[in-house]
Amino acid sequence: MSDEHVSPALSRIDLNLFRTFEVIYRERSLTRAATVLHVSQSAVSHALARLRAHFNDPLFVRDGRGVSPSALAVRLAPDILDGLERLQQSLGRLQSFDPQRDSRMFTLNLPEQLEPLLLPELLLHLRRAAPFCRVKTAGVRWQDLKLEMASGRVDLTIQIARPVEPVLRQTQLLAEPLCVVAGPDFSGSLSAERYLAAEHIAVASWRRGLSFEDLALGHLGLERRIVQRCQNYQAAAMVVAQSDLLLTMSRRHAELVSLPLGNRLLPMPLPLPSIGLSMYWHEEVDQDPVNLWLRQQVMHLAQNSP
Repeated sequence: MSDEHVSPALSRIDLNLFRTFEVIYRERSLTRAATVLHVSQSAVSHALARLRAHFNDPLFVRDGRGVSPSALAVRLAPDILDGLERLQQSLGRLQSFDPQRDSRMFTLNLPEQLEPLLLPELLLHLRRAAPFCRVKTAGVRWQDLKLEMASGRVDLTIQIARPVEPVLRQTQLLAEPLCVVAGPDFSGSLSAERYLAAEHIAVASWRRGLSFEDLALGHLGLERRIVQRCQNYQAAAMVVAQSDLLLTMSRRHAELVSLPLGNRLLPMPLPLPSIGLSMYWHEEVDQDPVNLWLRQQVMHLAQNSP
């Protein structure tokens, strides 16, 4: 395109600045914008200064620890964001990915306690489907997930199903009923009263994290007696095998880590929902061919795994 066909306003601005505008507008923070863009905060401040000079408007003003858009920025945002999204979609359609030839590093975020259940079969499948690609896993706190995925540091997340912000997309992989793991010396059946009166060991990834079953019990107005906590179901099952503590977990996972120890798997005596496992990705890679292929592989595995 020749210069005579470019509007004077457009010809005087670096189009990369619109990407900076978009990220500041979404994040409401220059610090977080710098992280997403993989640049220093001073570089973001410099880009914002150029935008302010071009539009003769502050665009973003300090608001507590972050920034808020000006009236002009609010008017500009829909067109800028829509234009960038259309450009990203156009570029995505031009990309190609040959899983049998291309080399990629995929970063998956999943809780540590789920790795024994999910990772071995997934890695084996991906090694066959994409022999030159590599996979690494990471543990990212839920509150940091949007930023990590927006920056491209995490490609895909597999987590317990929960509500998400609009910028994150999700689909359910599977739903597993809960069961109760008891040691080999446990005798008789397990009633609701006996479950609530017993002492329990709970598994949670983070120091203050609540387990799925505790949240479900809370919705019923119930609470169990937790006397031990850990981060790993294998370790919890080993404790149960040598004590009178009870462990609540998904049935499939329990069969993997508890039966070899001689533990008993008992039906959950309370009306708790199945535990749902979902796959999450950022809206910016929704139509990306590589990320789309990766999601298809994970979904195929979830639907066809025994």
